[in-house]
Amino acid sequence: MSDLPPKARWHALDSDLHRISRVEYANAHVTRPLLAPGIAFAFIALAGLAAAILFGRADGGLIVVAAAAFGAYMAINIGANDVANNMGPAVGAKALTMGGAILIAAIAESAGALLAGGDVVSTISKGIIDPASVQNGNVFIWAMMAALISSALWVNLATWVGAPVSTTHSVVGGVMGAGIAAAGLGAVNWGTMSAIAASWVISPVLGGVIAAGFLALIKHRIQYQDDKIAAARRWVPILVAVMAGAFATYLSVKGLKRIVKIDLEFALLIGLTSGGLVWAATVPWVRRKSEGLENRTRSLKTLFGLPLVISAAFLSFAHGANDVANAVGPLAAIVHAAEFGDVASKVSIPTWVMVIGAFGISFGLFLFGPKLIRMVGSQITKLNPMRAFCVALSAAITVIVASWLGLPVSSTHIAVGAVFGVGFYREWHAERRWKYSNRQRPADLRLAREERRRRKLVRRSHFMTIVAAWVITVPAAAVMSAAIFWVLNAFG
Repeated sequence: MSDLPPKARWHALDSDLHRISRVEYANAHVTRPLLAPGIAFAFIALAGLAAAILFGRADGGLIVVAAAAFGAYMAINIGANDVANNMGPAVGAKALTMGGAILIAAIAESAGALLAGGDVVSTISKGIIDPASVQNGNVFIWAMMAALISSALWVNLATWVGAPVSTTHSVVGGVMGAGIAAAGLGAVNWGTMSAIAASWVISPVLGGVIAAGFLALIKHRIQYQDDKIAAARRWVPILVAVMAGAFATYLSVKGLKRIVKIDLEFALLIGLTSGGLVWAATVPWVRRKSEGLENRTRSLKTLFGLPLVISAAFLSFAHGANDVANAVGPLAAIVHAAEFGDVASKVSIPTWVMVIGAFGISFGLFLFGPKLIRMVGSQITKLNPMRAFCVALSAAITVIVASWLGLPVSSTHIAVGAVFGVGFYREWHAERRWKYSNRQRPADLRLAREERRRRKLVRRSHFMTIVAAWVITVPAAAVMSAAIFWVLNAFG
């Protein structure tokens, strides 16, 4: 190369550097898909190491290490799947960026789990298995291990196909399947299972109806008014106050169990007081925010953005407080059985177990959450801040109504059902408008029925996939759990 003129030498060097950069770019492109699984595996290994340090020398220490690793795997899958229901509508409505949503959700979920998560969890998950049927310590440990593994695998599979499912129902199915394998069909409380099965229908329908009702209210009382800004100044503070009251009640009932036990009546009083205070604070905020806005629907979106972001954060906090304990319940039960050698109907959750649950959810959300967030936020139906606000408000109100009625409901089913409710209401409303406008047009300019059918506002393929995943979650997790239990019990 030294014999070449200077200009040629620089050209040859540039060519070599260009080739090297292309190789580096190709290598980065190949290894990028492996980055997230690698970080997840490192967290799972770290959870197992923590368990080994705490229980490595005790009897059953190896079992606790394995359970901690699978508990971390379960928590990652919850973050990848369940949290999308809280943040998806806000991201789909463009009130939050994906990065902002992940950051807020990670902080709120972890805070909810560590500050307000339940310190006691039912080892038999919602009372679906008779504790007397699995009194043998080893059998109980293998049953809980099978439930943990099967529920984690099922949620992982659902996330891979893009279906938001109930992680609580996955755990319920896993416990039921392992319980049947260990003690027979008679061990199952079929009345409780019937109530859980009924919630598959009640949760999404109730969430959808409430969300559609609020969307109808916004359309008729604000959007279709001649003076939209004046109508918004009157109604937005009321809607935000209802949201604040609903979340205050929801958090009082579901999110503060570790701090203080509050009955529903007192929680409703807290919600009413909170709603009144928020209304008083929102009236001047809306008036100031709406100054100078044009009298059109697009201007209204700015008034719902901040309340939507706050509602998403509250939903994540409540989810962390309420659902993390259910997720790490089998792990806490295994730790108790390995440490004390007995089977208890309720056990306390060690702090390190709750930390695994909280941080596992954050890692799962950060590494794998965007797929389901996009699904819930934009791929089922198109959302804007007003529609997404209705989804969040419906989620809080539906949980309160279900608690009052004593119905076991799924927050996943409620939130996704609310998205479907908003979408189907839009379809129904658009169909009415098309029919009216068609009657006003000449016959040759009217939309054909086939064209109206093509313009559906809810994607039917996603609808069928999600509903099918909901229906088979419990039986699929149960079958997987029974098979895993038989393998573990045979080699254990």
